[in-house]
Amino acid sequence: MFAISLGEGAELRPVEPWQAQEFLEHVERAREYTGAWVPFTVTVKDLESARAHLQKYADKQASDTGRFYGIWVDGTLVGGVAFRIFDTSVDGCELAVWLEPTVAGRGLINKASRILIDWAVDERGMHRVEWLVSSLNDRSKATAKRLGFTLDGVLRESFPWQGVRHDMEVWSVLAPEWRALRQARDAGSGSGAGAVR
Repeated sequence: MFAISLGEGAELRPVEPWQAQEFLEHVERAREYTGAWVPFTVTVKDLESARAHLQKYADKQASDTGRFYGIWVDGTLVGGVAFRIFDTSVDGCELAVWLEPTVAGRGLINKASRILIDWAVDERGMHRVEWLVSSLNDRSKATAKRLGFTLDGVLRESFPWQGVRHDMEVWSVLAPEWRALRQARDAGSGSGAGAVR
């Protein structure tokens, strides 16, 4: 299995059905911090539901409609990034992210998201990458903004979750915008091709 270094003992790699026990343990640690925003951290409650969630993404990867990656720090699964939607018929995808509180603020989501967006835009020809977030989730909105996404609009009360109808903000970055942002980052940091961004 491949692993991409995120620096400082962190790496990005796929999470697969055979890792259901490890994934379940991660979800249990993340649940309180992410449960208000990340549905699977509430709905995955046992080994069977953990395996089913990972199998759903294994099936999505096999049909080229989604992917699921974990972030490990010093060998422990602590978060992840996923293409919840990956639609080559319209060259568009949606990125989803989550993290345990013990590793928040280290830039892991930014680094992992950049790797996935680079791949989607450069290798797969995606033109539009979306980021959907509850209007109440300030951390996620700040991350989208830091990555260079633009707020497109708000889907009012479109997502019922845990007894609350959430307004969902739609953020996006287009391929030409992403390339320009990456070029500016690389010029500013002096890093070249192949560097973790």
